[in-house]
Amino acid sequence: MTIRTHARTLVLALALAATAGAAQAKNPMVGGAPMYASKSIVENAVNSKDHTTLVAAVKAAGLVDTLAGPGPFTVFAPTNAAFAKLPAGTVESLVQPQNKATLTKILTYHVVPGTYTAQDLMALVKKGGGQAELKTVEGDNLTVMQKGKRLFVADDKGNTARVTIGNVMQSNGVIHVIDTVMMP
Repeated sequence: MTIRTHARTLVLALALAATAGAAQAKNPMVGGAPMYASKSIVENAVNSKDHTTLVAAVKAAGLVDTLAGPGPFTVFAPTNAAFAKLPAGTVESLVQPQNKATLTKILTYHVVPGTYTAQDLMALVKKGGGQAELKTVEGDNLTVMQKGKRLFVADDKGNTARVTIGNVMQSNGVIHVIDTVMMP
């Protein structure tokens, strides 16, 4: 190779490294782990220390293949702290094989078909005069509201969750981390 070829190769390598570094900088951190837009919802969620309960529940409900599939999905993902707010023994009971149908119902209530970014949700709220209804995979609706610049999600039982981390883009949709478990 000539010096010119080496120089071009070096410039290209540096440009690629800079691009990769910039791309990595844009990956949001959730539960101490970077979330990669090139990975699926499941591939990213298993790395979040804040979502170990959710991941265990998804596994117990047999929803891993679904949430790793092509989607797209918008997932309102409750943290471990959100699950800890439930009455004592609730999570342990729900992950038992005999409660799989109930667990599946609760988990699919957190999933909306399609990709709704925070900006999309805010536009729907504005269009809806202060709130927007989203039909979940489970079949019931979640209500999205905006207070200031923050998004909130409410279930049919009156529980309200705050979106603590929005727009965690995935290869098959988007995750919005929430601080309360929604109940259908």
